[in-house]
Parts: sequence; structure tokens; C-alpha cells
Amino acid sequence: MSGSTAAAHADGERGPGPADGPPTTAGVIAMGNLAVRIEGLTAQAARGRLTADGWGELVELSVLRGQVRGRIDELEGAVSLAESFVDRAPRDPRSLVARARVAGLFHRFAAALDDLDAAAALGLDRRTVDEERAAVCQAVGRYDEALALLRQGLSGRRDFRTLGAMARWHAERDEADEAETWFLAAGRACRGVSPFPSAVLEFQCGQMWLDRGGLVSARSWLESAVRRLPSYVPAQGRLAETDAADGRTPVAAERLRRLALASDDPDYATRLARLLGRCEESAEARLWRAYAAARYEELMARHPEAYADHAAEFWLTVGGDPRRALRLARQNLALRATPRTRALVNRAMCRVGECPQQEEIGTNSAGT
Repeated sequence: MSGSTAAAHADGERGPGPADGPPTTAGVIAMGNLAVRIEGLTAQAARGRLTADGWGELVELSVLRGQVRGRIDELEGAVSLAESFVDRAPRDPRSLVARARVAGLFHRFAAALDDLDAAAALGLDRRTVDEERAAVCQAVGRYDEALALLRQGLSGRRDFRTLGAMARWHAERDEADEAETWFLAAGRACRGVSPFPSAVLEFQCGQMWLDRGGLVSARSWLESAVRRLPSYVPAQGRLAETDAADGRTPVAAERLRRLALASDDPDYATRLARLLGRCEESAEARLWRAYAAARYEELMARHPEAYADHAAEFWLTVGGDPRRALRLARQNLALRATPRTRALVNRAMCRVGECPQQEEIGTNSAGT
């Protein structure tokens, strides 16, 4: 982004902010409707009456609820559902796409690409395959390939999905102003009354600004996401970071306590332990640190690809084992060479006294 705009965001000037869109269903009602729909589809599956479209919807909605609630166990349940879908319809390309999506969630990118290739061979339309493949390419740092696929999709249609995908690509490339333009365009293209698409989009833009130090813009986007969907755990977690950065430590701590109790993702316990440690509330900090350590051991045993980066962050900070952090960070870098993974390796190297040259840090962090 330009120097003047970057300075404006960093210094607290309000950026464009989330676009005003049509009103959406109240978050509590939407979550209730989501639960009812999942229960209905699950009952049909148990009776053997669920169609292929129903199986795809059940996997998708289960993933959505797990992400909103910050529940890893629900995402693991979606993996099992996707496997059941493939077992029941192995020649239906939709089952392979469903399994590819959940594989990507747990960073099993090679398996995801294999399923997408198989789905294409079974006749899945090229547009859908390209959209899914672009997401995997971007996740592993193959940005040029992802961009080519995204531009191809945009040439066919400019809707919420394609515009949002371009926004995420620019955000990943640290092109924040350009990304926000795409986020705004995607928000305007959002149709329907469900709060989920808009809330997720706003969370992603807010997260982008927070990662770049634009606290005012970050809070604007994140608060909009939470207004739509108060139970959106990841958005609440990033709001806690803005609270802490603004010096509102008690507010941040209370928000993180609620999340650490509601979610089985140890990331919130890690953040809370770090915050409390800085406040010298050591007894509670030690409690949350011990919980996070045990939980990361469990997750690394089941999903090492997906949690190597978060576990590395834990051991690099409150976990107090930078060498273990470096080992995990390098494991993560081997899987996906992105600016974030490179920066994590560099930070861990510095902590163990192997800090690379400043030029190398700057190059790696920029994602070039």
C-alpha cells in the first residue's frame, strides 16, 4: 500500500470500513436455524435418505458452524462426514470436492489436490475445480498459479465468491489497500439475508488490518462482523487483540476467558496466558498455559500439518521452548512457503540465536 495510506491506518485515521449492505438475519436466529438444518440433514443421513446434494450441504454447514464456534471437534466431524459422502458416492465428483475442502482445512493439501484432479476426471465443471484449486495454491504459497486461476474465474463472473477470493489473494500478498477494495466490492455483491457470508468477509478484512497494525480499520471491520454474528469466536478473538493493543487489558482478558472456555482451540488459551503473564497474574496464566500445552500435544498427534504453526507460536511465546518452536516452524514452512510461515521461522531463529541477516528477514517477510 502507499506510504500515506499505510500511515493513516497505523496512526488511527478511519479507513473506508465495511460497506453498508442490506440487513441480515439476527445472528442468534441464524445460528438456531443452522443447528436445526444440520440436525435435519443428520437425521436423514442416519435413515439412509440423504441425497448427494444433502450430503454436500451437511458437510458445508458442519464446517461453517465449526469455524464460527471455534470448535475443532466439529471440523473433525465434518471430515468424517466427507469420508462417508465419498463412501456412499465414490463416482460423484461432488463428494470428492467436499473431501478436498475439509482436507484443505487441516492443511492436507496434496490430498486435496488429488481429490480435485479426480473430480475433474469425473466431469466436474472446470470453474468449480479452478476455484478450489486456486484456494489450495494460495494456501501453499503458489501465488502466481492462484492468481491465474482467480482471473480466469473473474472473466466468467464477478460475484461474491470470485470477488472475495481476489480480496484474500491481495491480503495474503500484503497489498492491503487493494485487498480492501476487493473486500468492499464483494460485500456489495453479497445477496440474501444470511449473516454468515458478510460476517466471514468482514472478519477476514479486519484480520488483515490487524496483522498490519491498522487498529482503527481492524476494529471497524471486526465489530461489524460481531454485530452480525455475536457468537463468531474468531472475530471475538481478534477483537480481544485490538482491546489489548488499545490498553484495555481487563476487557481483552475477559473476552479471551469466554472464548477459551467456549472453544476447544488452544489458541485462545495461549493468547490469554500471554496477556495475563504481562499483567503479572501468574497463577491463572500458568493454568491456561498448561491447558494449551496439553491441547497442542493432542492436536499435533492427530493433525500435525494443521497445527504446526500455532503450536510453534505457543512454544515460541508462553510455552518457553524456542528450539521446539523452530523445529515446528520449519516443518510448517516445508508444507507451505508463505510470508507468514517464513516470518515465523525467522522469529524462532532469532530466539535461539540463529537470527538470519536483516536483508533475508525483510525479503522473506514481504512474500516476494
